Amino acid sequence: MIVTVTSFKGGVGKTTTAIHLATFLQGQAETLLIDADPNRSSLGWASRGELPFPVIDEWHPDALSADFRHIVIDTQARPIQDDLATLAAHCDLLVLPTTADIMALEALVLTVNTLKTIPVARYRILLTSMPPKPTKAEAEVRSLLAETQLPVFQQGIRRYSVYQKAAKAGVPVYAVKDPKAETAWQDYEAVGRELLTSMD
Repeated sequence: MIVTVTSFKGGVGKTTTAIHLATFLQGQAETLLIDADPNRSSLGWASRGELPFPVIDEWHPDALSADFRHIVIDTQARPIQDDLATLAAHCDLLVLPTTADIMALEALVLTVNTLKTIPVARYRILLTSMPPKPTKAEAEVRSLLAETQLPVFQQGIRRYSVYQKAAKAGVPVYAVKDPKAETAWQDYEAVGRELLTSMD
């Protein structure tokens, strides 16, 4: 299975999502993460510590090796339409992370409108960095997306500072000594299970 994480906006949790979906999938079968972002954020994360799967850049010819059952691709922000079409044509699912702020949602609309012109595009929106309850931000965004009948993961990713600690240490979030580490990991576990179910 090939999963591509992409967005028309930076700062929405794209790399964090790629790292943790790859971590979840590695628990199911051998997984590879390809860092196709010029910023090399995933490679940087991996270089600072240890991840349970290999991370390579996009230039390696063995990227689609039969050694890997799953491949996760972390892409650059704002891919051009041709790149987005290529990504959509060569993956099983595009994961579109977005936060609840207006600029991220506007970028999400641009992404979805572009995907509508690509017949093969299969995607699902992931709400990230959601503020803790009792704020209504997540419910409001979900209501808006439901009205437009866009596919959305039921599980959202809550906003925790432990993700920054994980990036600094170069490890998945569950490996950080922090009271919120396990809760944060459970969010991505739930998303991973949804992803596998949607593929079935």
